[in-house]
Amino acid sequence: MSSKRTASAPAAQGARAPQAQEQEPPPPHRPPPGPPGHGRHELPGRAEPSERFDIEEEEEEYEGEELDDEEDEEESESVTVEISGLSLYTRHGTSEAEREVGQRLVIDLRLDLGRCAATATDELEDTVDYAEVCQLVALIAQQRSYRTLERLCARIAERLLDDYEIEGVWVKAMKPEPPITLPVDGVSVELWRESI
Repeated sequence: MSSKRTASAPAAQGARAPQAQEQEPPPPHRPPPGPPGHGRHELPGRAEPSERFDIEEEEEEYEGEELDDEEDEEESESVTVEISGLSLYTRHGTSEAEREVGQRLVIDLRLDLGRCAATATDELEDTVDYAEVCQLVALIAQQRSYRTLERLCARIAERLLDDYEIEGVWVKAMKPEPPITLPVDGVSVELWRESI
């Protein structure tokens, strides 16, 4: 009986020896990280810290300008109340006939309120009640006679400045049918007075 060989047979002639496993090259040497923004490539659209601070300062300055504009608008705001064509039957004039018979008088008013809280509160007590003003002017114009329209306008202005917190008042009194022989549309006197 022949016995089997247990030893491994020699390598066949011409067989290649196993090659060594290829290794990756070592990573390139990187310098240690420096201060922010030094030697770095920032992503597009991303601002540096110093740039972000500049943007925040610009926004704060812009907000400050808006507040200044609002304050300027409040300071420059002025309210005027106008009353046109208040028609009253009065007895003013230089002649006895005008003071005895009387005639129609048309009064126009303009009250300069300056800054008015009613623009924000929408409350009547924060402004001038023009209905009340008309009643007061009618009382002044009808309670007594004046020889000139100049004195009547002055008296109306004085009373309005005394009774209301206004900066100025303009008064116009017109006689649509004055006692003269020539045809006219009317004669009038205007007066402007400011609060002292």
